[in-house]
Amino acid sequence: MSTPQNPSQSGSKPTSKSLLPGILKGLATTAKTATRKTHTHEYPDVAPDLPPRSRGVIALMEENCTSCMLCARECPDWCIYIDSHKETIPATTEGGRDRQRNVLDNFSIDFSLCMYCGICIEVCPFDALFWSPQFEYAETDIRDLLHDKERLGGWMESVPPPPALDERSAEPAEIAAANKPARMPRGRPK
Repeated sequence: MSTPQNPSQSGSKPTSKSLLPGILKGLATTAKTATRKTHTHEYPDVAPDLPPRSRGVIALMEENCTSCMLCARECPDWCIYIDSHKETIPATTEGGRDRQRNVLDNFSIDFSLCMYCGICIEVCPFDALFWSPQFEYAETDIRDLLHDKERLGGWMESVPPPPALDERSAEPAEIAAANKPARMPRGRPK
């Protein structure tokens, strides 16, 4: 049986001559990095520059919510809780029929369960939910992450306005339809 000739194969410890170049390279890298300007932001002292479509917290515009429950049904985490009741509105004209309307009693989102997918915002047909870029709502108790409609409504102040339309884009269909001239009634010309 032959013994290996290479000291690295024998399992013996490397000599100090082979360690010295590695240590010097490491120190050179450390010295070079220490002299560079850092790219980190000191977060608590300096506010971060967030991208325009940042997802922070979900804000609620209560007057737009009709309690249709679409957001709660489509939520994959089931973290939206809605309670409402029906209210009768008397007829405004004589012989008219009374109408019923849903009144929002409770709208809560449990942010300890929310995965910030945005499905609730996208399925809302009445634009009642919006992304707010606010992300500083950490709590010391997990039970405080259940935000009710008053707290969700308070986030509306921080919702940025929608981006401006591209001037080269086509005119929206609603505006084009409103600007069309009135149609002439069909019939025989006189």
